[in-house]
Amino acid sequence: MQPMVEFCLNRLTPDVEEIRDELAQDPEVEVLETSCLGNCEICAASPYAMVNGEIVTGETAAKLRENIQQAIEDHKRKMEELFDLL
Repeated sequence: MQPMVEFCLNRLTPDVEEIRDELAQDPEVEVLETSCLGNCEICAASPYAMVNGEIVTGETAAKLRENIQQAIEDHKRKMEELFDLL
């Protein structure tokens, strides 16, 4: 199962668009854009995305990129652990 990263169209500033574009180039990550993810307070306060339904924020776009990458790595590790159990 691929990690899914969702971005709110209302928060797609140029630096967040750059993150989205980088992730879209990765064939192992599904990237979606939604007109509104329903987290307006978070959206107004800082850049954010949803990774597998979990909110990931960052005070800056660079920190958001780092946190998204960490969430993706965590997801991959969990998937590997699940497959190891089978």
